[in-house]
Amino acid sequence: MSRPRLLVTRPDIPPEALAMLRERCDVTTWDHPRPVDRSFFLDHVKGVDGLFCMVTEKIDKELLDAAGPSLKVIGTMSVGHDHIDLNEVKARGIKVGFTPNVLTDSTAELAVALLLMTARRLVEARDQITNGGWAGCAWSPLWMCGQGLAGSTAGIVGLGRIGQGVAARLRPFNVSKILYTGRTEKPEARDLGAEYVTFDDLLARSDFVIITCALNESTKGLFNEAAFKKMKKTAILINTSRGGTVDQAALVTALKSGQIQAAGLDVMTPEPLPSDHELTTLTNCTLIPHVGSATVKSRTDMATLTSRNILAALDGSAMPAQLC
Repeated sequence: MSRPRLLVTRPDIPPEALAMLRERCDVTTWDHPRPVDRSFFLDHVKGVDGLFCMVTEKIDKELLDAAGPSLKVIGTMSVGHDHIDLNEVKARGIKVGFTPNVLTDSTAELAVALLLMTARRLVEARDQITNGGWAGCAWSPLWMCGQGLAGSTAGIVGLGRIGQGVAARLRPFNVSKILYTGRTEKPEARDLGAEYVTFDDLLARSDFVIITCALNESTKGLFNEAAFKKMKKTAILINTSRGGTVDQAALVTALKSGQIQAAGLDVMTPEPLPSDHELTTLTNCTLIPHVGSATVKSRTDMATLTSRNILAALDGSAMPAQLC
């Protein structure tokens, strides 16, 4: 009996996950530690039974046509799935696995770390050492002062697993209130002491607005010019969800005009963000390169779950984490 054929779009996934696949399947990998070239992708996906991909790969009609009818399963090493045309996938009866839960802790930790970095102006403060600002300022009562969390109101947009993780981690900082908004109220919010409010109410009341929702048609560009005008001028925006939830041109205007005080972004559009993008020039914008799940444990768990999803589907068994 022939072994299933798989295409893995990166060579540098955690070795445990690659070993699982190679034990059972004939595996082809893109040889470079960067997103796969589209031409290579289209050529080598032909006739494969399974695909191990990342959020950097666009799985659309063209790609699925190139793969042909042999493709049975797609495993994406991500929670987000806006890079996959799910309607096309479903129409072809292809199973899709993803990686929920395993990155909740790491991403929630990162959201709080980014909030603290931005609120306390830590990147800007670090630069004062190397650019001579510290040596030249003499001591001033308000020099490099930021905002603290104690007594503040934090608003979380999307109280899913990661949003709940953020809320739980904020409580020890003695925030006064945790607000949240989303499509429905969450029973878990009661244990977190979080109050369900409308989106507009959250914007108006929050000192910190933290985006942890999924990117979809209802959240795309949710944070636009109108939204920023409803926020406090002292408000700080944190985004660890997807760059597409924020209208970046409107954000630049809001930051430059003082409509809001600051922003901390782990996700942007496009990614990678060009090094000369206007956001990189703003001292009140803290940028980090989409590292929300970047712990060794989380990335290893994500990779091995992706492999388990693929192998289960090839066996005709239930996938540990099936998206569709």
